[in-house]
Amino acid sequence: MRGSLGELRVGTLRLRPTVAFDSYWRLAAERQRMFFRRVAGEPGPWTTDPVLAEHRFTNAYRASDRVSQYLINNVIYGVDTDNVSTVLRVLLFKLFNRADTWEAIERRVGVLTRQTFDPRPIDALLDQRMQEGHRLYSAAYIMPSPKLGKVRKHANHLQLLNRLLRDGSLDRLTEAESLGELYRLLEAIPSFGPFLAFQFAIDLNYTEVFGFSEMDFVVAGPGAHDGIAKCFENTSGLSSEDTIRVVTEAAEECLTALEIDFCDLWGRPLQLIDCQNLFCEVGKYARVMHPELVGRSGRTQIKQKFRPDPLALDPRYPPKWDAEYAGSLPVAVRPSPGSLAAWRSA
Repeated sequence: MRGSLGELRVGTLRLRPTVAFDSYWRLAAERQRMFFRRVAGEPGPWTTDPVLAEHRFTNAYRASDRVSQYLINNVIYGVDTDNVSTVLRVLLFKLFNRADTWEAIERRVGVLTRQTFDPRPIDALLDQRMQEGHRLYSAAYIMPSPKLGKVRKHANHLQLLNRLLRDGSLDRLTEAESLGELYRLLEAIPSFGPFLAFQFAIDLNYTEVFGFSEMDFVVAGPGAHDGIAKCFENTSGLSSEDTIRVVTEAAEECLTALEIDFCDLWGRPLQLIDCQNLFCEVGKYARVMHPELVGRSGRTQIKQKFRPDPLALDPRYPPKWDAEYAGSLPVAVRPSPGSLAAWRSA
């Protein structure tokens, strides 16, 4: 089923959108409006879109999502640390991707740095939490367990981090000269596949250890492949990554053609990672809105339900972004040297 947008042209190539590509932009705009309604403290419901009202979707901007906000404001900018310790903190948090697991670890060992990291007490703590019925891992990512001789998944992950710290791998990560190189170094780590390696590269790039543009490099995940297949009848042989770039660069043109008022992130336009994520989300959205379109996943229902949180949001972003966008972006609090920041995300 053709959409209202015409062909996207890249030189002599022609990309033919479906109706799902119209929905891609309407989803992005409405999800962003929902975000700003919550920031303003408006009471829910925050949308009249029945699919968005009933089901869980990520924000239009990845950095606005709850876990990314926690990572930025509590893990990265929560303490004053050296570069390797910052990388270690990000990777440890992202392996579990749960704020309660992270907070339990820091309650046990104190501020986590390369000097204080010891897998043994953390392993014992996580064993105890498992016995008490706590979930250790988020369901957002399926993180394979490296085979390092331990019985439990978390023990193997802790052992992996310990090896990366001791053999200089974390030092080498800090020396990456591009987002693509950082991704390739992460992909070479046991149990880090392409999707996770790219997601972790983006997370590390929130820190001040790295200064790469989010327009430099992208890797399409399985959900993005599915969404692209639903949004285009034909991509003229472009890879999913090239398609994401074409769409990101054509954002203003597409929004204007559809007469959609998109409110960006305090001046920051959608980046490659955001448009990659939006393809994942429209792939889910189309299961309900455009069930006639067949993607790659074969799924026909959206499993996760939306659970409204009545609290207003107080989003904060990497301070280095502020300089790029007219000084209006709310930023994470840089702590005083040696002290914990008091900021906590909603």
